[in-house]
Amino acid sequence: MSQIEQYKVAVVIPAYKVVRHILDVIAEIGPEVSGIFVVDDNCPDGSGAYVSEHCRDLRVTVLKNDVNRGVGGAVMTGYRQAIDAGYDIMVKVDGDGQMDPRLIPDFVAPIIAGEADYTKGNRFFDLETLRAMPRKRLFGNAVLSFMTKFSSGYWDLFDPTNGYTAIHARVAEHLPFHKISERYFFETDILFRLNLIGAVVMDVPMDARYADEVSNLKISKIVGEFSLKHIRNSLKRIFYNYYLRGFSIASLELPAGVLLLAFGVLYGGSRWISSSMSGEPTPAGTVMLAALPVLIGIQLILAFVGYDISRVPHKTLHKASLLKNRGRR
Repeated sequence: MSQIEQYKVAVVIPAYKVVRHILDVIAEIGPEVSGIFVVDDNCPDGSGAYVSEHCRDLRVTVLKNDVNRGVGGAVMTGYRQAIDAGYDIMVKVDGDGQMDPRLIPDFVAPIIAGEADYTKGNRFFDLETLRAMPRKRLFGNAVLSFMTKFSSGYWDLFDPTNGYTAIHARVAEHLPFHKISERYFFETDILFRLNLIGAVVMDVPMDARYADEVSNLKISKIVGEFSLKHIRNSLKRIFYNYYLRGFSIASLELPAGVLLLAFGVLYGGSRWISSSMSGEPTPAGTVMLAALPVLIGIQLILAFVGYDISRVPHKTLHKASLLKNRGRR
């Protein structure tokens, strides 16, 4: 028996306007998967009913949300059902055909090996395959990736909007499902929540498949919303990790750096305006008084970032959880 066969693996497929592709996606899911949960997110096309009528795969269970809750809400409906059914690992695959179900073993393997609690796809490993990605989507993902690194604390990850993911059920049980964003910010918000509990997250190289599917995610419409949510999560994460649950030299570096940088910029700006209006040159001492806090402030902020990067979780949670459960038995 292979190692993956010792675990109960479930696939969660959020279904919303994917009638054209979902049966093909289900057909490509291999025997390593024990259960498939198709979540009809109040789809106007009746995706759930379509699967129930035309799919003969005995592993499939169709769930339905009474109201449209977005991709995150659909995934969490599937997660709850899979956890209640006793599955060990849950893999999220979209129903639009962009994700290759044959890669499921690649996403599950690091979790089984104890190297990760949560795995996610990364389409940026192979530079050659990036030519197939639309340029707008490529640029949008690059910007969102940078913002996600700071807000989530996972500085070694990329491609945050990639929805091809896998998670151990013992780790998912610790997530506050009622607080996680239910719509397109779901993939990013769950990374923020995983960091708060100290879960290990790993990227899995993959290629995206682009055919005739239509994406409901419009980068231009979500940039503003995502930016505000990233700022909110960044502030929450810093407060929780560096002031509420712990205190270190980095807890002093960040506020000191921000205050010095702000003082230097404001003081220097006011002196420059005053000098411009009076026509008199600014004394060298005044320039230094403005420049020195800016330089020191930047150095302190960079020191905080360096410390934050070094604190990326590396010890998996689900292994410790399993050991604890065995001890109780």
